[in-house]
Amino acid sequence: MDLPRFDTLALELADHVALVELNRPDKANAMNAAMWRELEECFRWCDREPAVRVVVLAARGRHFCAGIDLQMFTTLDDQSLEPGRRAEHRRDHIERLQANLTAIEQCRKPVLAAVQYTCIGGGVDMISCCDMRYCTEDAYFAIKEIELGMVADVGTLQRLPRLIGDGLMRELAYTGRRMDAAEAQRHGLVNQVHATREDMLAAVMDIARTIARRSPLAIRGTKEVLLYGRDHSVADGLRYIANWNAGMLSADDLTRSVMAGGKTDELPYAD
Repeated sequence: MDLPRFDTLALELADHVALVELNRPDKANAMNAAMWRELEECFRWCDREPAVRVVVLAARGRHFCAGIDLQMFTTLDDQSLEPGRRAEHRRDHIERLQANLTAIEQCRKPVLAAVQYTCIGGGVDMISCCDMRYCTEDAYFAIKEIELGMVADVGTLQRLPRLIGDGLMRELAYTGRRMDAAEAQRHGLVNQVHATREDMLAAVMDIARTIARRSPLAIRGTKEVLLYGRDHSVADGLRYIANWNAGMLSADDLTRSVMAGGKTDELPYAD
C-alpha cells in the first residue's frame, strides 16, 4: 500500500496500527501552517482507510510539541481589510485551525497519544482530541496561551474540563503553570507514565495492537457512542446506543466471538 506523504508528519502502518509522528524535531515539533493542515489530511485518511484500525500519535525528537509556531501570528491579520472584515478573517482562520484538530477527535478509529517531555499550547489542544494519553516521566503539560496574552481558542478550554475537571483546568488556564507527569496521571489526563520514550511507545503500540484485534465495527461504534454520550444526557446516550445496536450490531462478529469462547484476539474480523 502506498501511504500518503507529508512534510511535517511521518506515517507508518503495520498490524492495522497507523503510527503518526510529528516530524519537526529541530523546531521542537512546533505547529506551523503545514502541520496544522497535514494533521487534518492525515487523520481524514486514517478515518477512511479500512486497513487502519487504531492510530498512535507520537513525535520524533526530544519534545512532543512546543505549541503553535509563533511565526503564524505574523500572518493572522490582513491589515488591508477594514476592522469588521479583518475580525471576520481572523475568526475564519481560528475556525480552520479548530477543524484541523477536530479531525483527530472525529477519526472513527481510537487515537492514542504518546507524549515525551514538552507538551504545551497547541500540543495540549491536540492531545485533548485523543482517546487516551500516555507520557514519559519527564513530560509536562501547560496551557501557555495566557502567557502570550490570549485566550486558548483551539479546543483545550472545551475538552480539558471533561478530562481533568473544571477547577484544575481553570487553574492551569489562568496561571499557565506546568503540570508534570505524576500530576497528569493522578488527575486522569494520562493513563500511564513510562521511564523512557522507547518504553512508552512499546507499551502504547502493544495496547494499540490489542485494540486492533477486536471487531473494528464494534470499536468504531464504541467510540461514536462515547463521544455522543459526552455531549448529551444519560437518557439521550442510552437511546443512541439502543438505536446503534439495533441497526449496526454485526451478527457475524457476534456469532464468531461466541463460538470462539471469548478468545477473540486471533479472529479475522472484516474491516
